[in-house]
Amino acid sequence: MMTIATKPGAAIERLSEDDIARLVDDFYAKIRADAELGQIFMHAVPGDWGPHLATMRNFWSSVMFTSGRYKGNPVAVHGQVVGIEMKLFDRWLALFDESCRELFVPDIADVFYSKAVRIAESLKLALFYRPDPPWPRSAS
Repeated sequence: MMTIATKPGAAIERLSEDDIARLVDDFYAKIRADAELGQIFMHAVPGDWGPHLATMRNFWSSVMFTSGRYKGNPVAVHGQVVGIEMKLFDRWLALFDESCRELFVPDIADVFYSKAVRIAESLKLALFYRPDPPWPRSAS
């Protein structure tokens, strides 16, 4: 477990790109082995996982450090994933939280998890929210 300061602001300042890489590698190892998510991810990321892991490292670097390293469109990418369902985000979050708690002190794990929850909620809204019309159309 990473031993760093207990104040979230100070703790985040002591995170490194290596910490992000460890989290991404650990988390996606769990994803690949997971009964619910493994097949969906293996279909979405066939073959070499290196490029996907590099993209995810850049993504989390941008999220945690505002590094600007990620240059992508998560909504468009996830919109093309065959088999994606809203309920799977709960499993994704559980595995992500598990990896965070195994690697980091609670303050840092909490920061990662809260950001992941916001990301998941944004993706769910973008992918699955379909507002009903507020009233029936009148016949004219």
